[in-house]
Amino acid sequence: MKTLNEICTEYQNIVYDLEEALTGGNFRRHREPGKPKIILERPSHSAAIERPHQVKTQTGEGQSLAVPPASAERASGSRRAFTGGSFLSAAANPAAALEALAEEVRGCSLCPLCEKRKQAVPGVGVINPLVMVIGEAPGAEEDQKGEPFVGPAGRYLDKWLEAVGLSRHVNAYIANIVKCRPPENRDPAPEEAAACMPYLLRQTQIIRPKTVLAAGRVAAQNLLQTGEGIGRLRGQSGTWQGLPFLATYHPSAVLRDPQLRRPVWDDMKKLKGLIDAQDAGQADAGAAPDF
Repeated sequence: MKTLNEICTEYQNIVYDLEEALTGGNFRRHREPGKPKIILERPSHSAAIERPHQVKTQTGEGQSLAVPPASAERASGSRRAFTGGSFLSAAANPAAALEALAEEVRGCSLCPLCEKRKQAVPGVGVINPLVMVIGEAPGAEEDQKGEPFVGPAGRYLDKWLEAVGLSRHVNAYIANIVKCRPPENRDPAPEEAAACMPYLLRQTQIIRPKTVLAAGRVAAQNLLQTGEGIGRLRGQSGTWQGLPFLATYHPSAVLRDPQLRRPVWDDMKKLKGLIDAQDAGQADAGAAPDF
């Protein structure tokens, strides 16, 4: 069984191979998060590929939180064929590419979760969102409707987003670690999360969000590949896939424990700050709302 990091690296290798196919050979490339590739020059055959470094942030207790790098060095000789069409159309028509990916998700049978689902739940929102919210898995109502976060926790999440000027209909995108409901709403198994991760990575590439918010322990642990609890992970700024990243509690947890409202509001203000920083300005989110 392949690990999640191995699957992510394979996916990144496919993207690199496609770039070379489209540009006609090996080029030294420069890429900034959320911006197109810039071809600088064709290197000599002996030019070395610089290994990207893992990003670390400081936790509240002074320990380092390791975050997976935005890209991995291509392994020598590990060239893989590309057979799909979603990458080719993503830049020219991201909406069409996103819908094609959604259709692929709806027909997916990569793990046993497909056997009892009513509907797969690809995601919902806009292209080029200010934030991509990633939860853990669909629940019963999501399984019925085919849209993420539509139950009580989803309506509560909408209030969080609205409090800092965000909306799934205007400037946000919402998805989950896995696209099908686990039985009895249990946590997704590692192999289920690994099977779905390439879909999530492709969604991220297509929609090109400015920031990423992990909602809850399962989402944060799977994205960061850590066993740390959400109490230690929340509120710590870092990067995921080269994008500003923040984790907070899951809306359902806050519905069960209202004492978590204050830390969630602190996290949402920090998210607003990350978004504003992308536009070279820090904004004060104001007083805590009644959510």
